[in-house]
Amino acid sequence: MTYSEINSEQVALLRSMIEEAQRIVVFTGAGISTESGIPDFRGPEGVWKKRPPIDFRDFVASEEVRRKSWEQRFADVYKLTDAAPNAGHTAITKLVNAGKITHIITQNVDGLHQASGTPDELVIELHGNTSYSKCLDCEKRFENEDIKKAFLADGTIPYCDSCGGIVKQATISFGQQMPLAEMRRAEQATLACDLFIAIGSSLVVYPAAGFPQVAKQNGARLVIINNEPTDQDNLCDLVLHQQIGPTLSAAVNM
Repeated sequence: MTYSEINSEQVALLRSMIEEAQRIVVFTGAGISTESGIPDFRGPEGVWKKRPPIDFRDFVASEEVRRKSWEQRFADVYKLTDAAPNAGHTAITKLVNAGKITHIITQNVDGLHQASGTPDELVIELHGNTSYSKCLDCEKRFENEDIKKAFLADGTIPYCDSCGGIVKQATISFGQQMPLAEMRRAEQATLACDLFIAIGSSLVVYPAAGFPQVAKQNGARLVIINNEPTDQDNLCDLVLHQQIGPTLSAAVNM
């Protein structure tokens, strides 16, 4: 992947917009995590090109499909376990600590915003989190390491020890309903912001991709940082087709 050189004038403008804002919402997609070595899902070399995703309805209906899902999970096909926050995550956390960012809305499931120091309560995870699992019925949390030990030992497929429900990795799969509470929180945060920065998202997956439009229509300034053009670039006050980590670091630290 190639990027343009960092444009100092654009970075200075981004810095100015951040300084003037009081209530920033950051929206992040796979592009910020690829700089931590996590492959994206939809790109030419994405995970889904090599291993098509499992539909939620198939997961629920078939124990064989659930077994396949856990086999994939414990084969580390998503390569998340060793990933660390990069300069982009760190720059965002600096703005959180400075009181500039009210919420981070993320399509990512890797937990790297929290790992960089952002409080969990400020991160709205639209697609869940891959670091743990939960019961689909009572929502009891289960640690992946415990599930992995049992599965690798004798092929045990996890069921809830409280209600007997199906246990699934705490991410949103194809065919699964988006989490209503998180969507409501994201909408409320978007409506309250005065600067919305979309980072590393192709902005094609709805309803989440609608949040930048909602922010703009409600009077907030809109910035997109992404290596490729998006269909929403024409709505923006500023568009930066540049590498995320260096761009955000330059804007925050200049």
